[in-house]
Amino acid sequence: MAADLPENYERFPDTFQFIKDVAIDWDYSKYLEASPGEYVTIARKAKGENKWFVGNVSAEAGHNSVIDFSFLPAGKKYEATVYADAADAHYKTNPQAYTIKKLQVTNKTKFKQKVAPGGGYAISIIEK
Repeated sequence: MAADLPENYERFPDTFQFIKDVAIDWDYSKYLEASPGEYVTIARKAKGENKWFVGNVSAEAGHNSVIDFSFLPAGKKYEATVYADAADAHYKTNPQAYTIKKLQVTNKTKFKQKVAPGGGYAISIIEK
């Protein structure tokens, strides 16, 4: 969901790519990590496709996320595009600071991501 005026997304077309890519119907959802009132990270598999999407949201304290990609099918390689908070991001002082990076992942990958206070991240995972 894009919860803002379209004009505001036009300034950041690279981040809007996730909204364009993300599925709208799901075969499977998995909670990867959560602490009530602090953070939650969820992986969802697109219906009928071998595409996965991960989303995280964190409260004011931020979070050091550690994701185990063992939910992915064994023996396959994926390209993950990570849309995340920049090192200096903060919901009060620098809410628009972000990074985008690509990495190769498998079901054996362990991924660490620092989440800014009031921040989060999204990952699209596409089979290669």
